[in-house]
Amino acid sequence: MTASPPQELLLGVTGSIAAYKAADLIEAFKTARYHVTVVMTPEAQAFITPLTLQVLSGGPVYTDLFHDQTPTGVVHIELADRAAVVVIAPATANVLGKLAQGIADDLLTCAVFATRAPVVIAPAMNVKMYEHPAVQRNVQTLREMGYQLIEPTWGKLACGYEGVGHLAELDVIVQAVVRSQRHRRRGS
Repeated sequence: MTASPPQELLLGVTGSIAAYKAADLIEAFKTARYHVTVVMTPEAQAFITPLTLQVLSGGPVYTDLFHDQTPTGVVHIELADRAAVVVIAPATANVLGKLAQGIADDLLTCAVFATRAPVVIAPAMNVKMYEHPAVQRNVQTLREMGYQLIEPTWGKLACGYEGVGHLAELDVIVQAVVRSQRHRRRGS
């Protein structure tokens, strides 16, 4: 019996200190039999380089809506169409707000709005930011829109605070992605 080919997973990495965990996430998704394509926001590139994620994913890392090339030349549509699932980890307050308010001003947000694949979002930020009423309203709005949010966990944060805002454990993120695929297959 031949194994099925890996499914395409689009990993969005945003400008959180937890962006460095994208390296381990890529490996975890590959172990779970996904082919990982990475999209990075400009802010994410301040924390981890595209080259690092390119080497680990084995493919190009997309960073720019207007300058990245794909066979069709419409990079956000091609990435959106190829994706079996989209994961944003870590997701900042900024990207949560953009998605909740319908703002598509970079490659990642354009690809998310163009996809019909399940979208799994794992926020990571300072506890005070995460608990802010605007962020909580955006989280609720995204849930109502059908996005799957994985709650951040309690822990020591990079800023020195302790509280909810730590990126969920990698295995929790991977399990949520696998579940989203199972539900989609049954619901299709």
